[in-house]
Amino acid sequence: MTTLNLGVVGNCSFSALIDPKASIVWCCLPRFDGDPIFNALLAGTEDPADGLFSIRLEGLAETEQHYEPNTAVLVTRLHGSSGSVEIVDCVPRFFWRDRIFRPQTLVRRIRPIAGTPRISVHVRPTFAYGTVRPQITRGSNHVRYIGPETTLRLTTDAPIDYVIDETRFNLTAPLDFVFGPDETLSGSVSDTARDFEERTIHYWRGWVSNLALPFEWQDAVIRAAITLKLCTYEPTGAIIAAMTTSIPEAPNSGRNWDYRYCWLRDAFFVVRALNSLGTVQTMENYFRYLMDIVADAGGGHLQPVFGVGRERQLTENILENFAGYRGMGPVRSGNQAYEHYQHDVYGNAILGATQIFFDRRIEMKPTLHDFRLLESAGEQAYRLHNQPDAGMWELRSRSRVHTSSSLMCWAACDRLAHIAAQMGESARVRYWRERADEIKERILAEAWSEKRKAFVESFGGETLDASVLLMAEVGFIDARDPRFVSTVDQLEKVLATGPHMKRYEAADDFGKPEVAFNICAFWRLDALARIGRHEEARDIFEALLKARNPLGMLSEDTHPVTGEMWGNYPQTYSMVGIINAARRLSKPWETVV
Repeated sequence: MTTLNLGVVGNCSFSALIDPKASIVWCCLPRFDGDPIFNALLAGTEDPADGLFSIRLEGLAETEQHYEPNTAVLVTRLHGSSGSVEIVDCVPRFFWRDRIFRPQTLVRRIRPIAGTPRISVHVRPTFAYGTVRPQITRGSNHVRYIGPETTLRLTTDAPIDYVIDETRFNLTAPLDFVFGPDETLSGSVSDTARDFEERTIHYWRGWVSNLALPFEWQDAVIRAAITLKLCTYEPTGAIIAAMTTSIPEAPNSGRNWDYRYCWLRDAFFVVRALNSLGTVQTMENYFRYLMDIVADAGGGHLQPVFGVGRERQLTENILENFAGYRGMGPVRSGNQAYEHYQHDVYGNAILGATQIFFDRRIEMKPTLHDFRLLESAGEQAYRLHNQPDAGMWELRSRSRVHTSSSLMCWAACDRLAHIAAQMGESARVRYWRERADEIKERILAEAWSEKRKAFVESFGGETLDASVLLMAEVGFIDARDPRFVSTVDQLEKVLATGPHMKRYEAADDFGKPEVAFNICAFWRLDALARIGRHEEARDIFEALLKARNPLGMLSEDTHPVTGEMWGNYPQTYSMVGIINAARRLSKPWETVV
């Protein structure tokens, strides 16, 4: 059965997902939100005809998979009646000629490790979202896959006839495959593949060695950090929410969305998590991306989501030719959320930029002009803090004054006051502090429900929503304030199932939510730790770590009963939660005996 037990390889330009049998089942080119040339993940069948790159072992009986330690290089071992093979997958990323080299290239290296394994190689890309099969031509050591707009090339030292015809053969010596642009390799395929792998391993281990890790749960944090890094689109600085589209949030729910874009909300949390580990380059790149967006808005409406190249229009389409994950369509490209009014976006934009005004490690120094641009977003936050919107959960048929949106509008004004102080703009400190205080007073008055003994999801509302847990995280309220403590208690009673937590209790466009939203569980344990219920928070964290797949990753949602992962994958929000929780809960090394 198709699952989200998938390895991830990438180079901060594109990525690929690989199943436990070493099949590449998802890969978009030329970038994350591009054409899924390998798309078997959404074919709706266990043995799709197209859209994969697989190495098949005769008599397959067992598989195992792991990453080379502290890298994004994936190792898969297949064991069968004829023997065993090891497949190493990487997407090259390393420094070359004083700059990062990140080609649109997949490298697969395969070697026999026991017996005389009999294998077949199946390379079946498609184009135009699975609607066009390529024209195939061959050379002495390569195969070309010609599509309507692009041509891809597989260079290999495997027998070309066997590759084209998918003929089974005995693997008696290592073989290498380099798949990517239609370009001739400058050296032999074996030398190139080995060099790319070794340099990529060296790059990732060097990157990890510079992380400021907590004492406990270091392996989990390292995997989360690498995964977040892989979700950054380095050419522009964008950060995607996930690598996939249309993995249902719950079985047969119809909650199938395309997450291969940059939500300013999610990106802020990613930047903050990576900053907490001491890696600031992502923040600097994202700041450039973000400030271009703010400048484009010119003090007006900021949409919540953009393409990785800052595309504004992400028209949503149904792809009828795909049956969907496990046959659970629809499959969508594009996301209607770009049309939404989500007022928390102003706070997330300013929060995403704040640290760069204070961090002396950053070479690029923000200017007074940058501050003025952020102020234009702050004016929108103040203007809209008490106006209805779709909210952070992107409700498509209901508009309210959402507490979480107003909270982030407060955060926008609050952080602008801090930035103004840093910039020596005393008059602007007073200006933004007055606005922040005004919004805070309104939230405390209108978002509190005496009936529910909790802060609720909207002004004057009565239903519970986990997003109010962010009140403590962004510094709006002291975590030990009786109102916040009571809110946490009520949320646990209504939304929590064991370590898991749902987003909200009210029905939405598709009915009542069935699954738990992973980031909400991490918000909960953060709140518990702040309140003083530290051991409870640690127990929840340990349980959530067990919900990861064998490679240490999480999707968007977890079914609280079956424990199965649902929703798009890997989800940056969820991986952020792992980093934040480990840093919040880890014991200092001095206290461990």
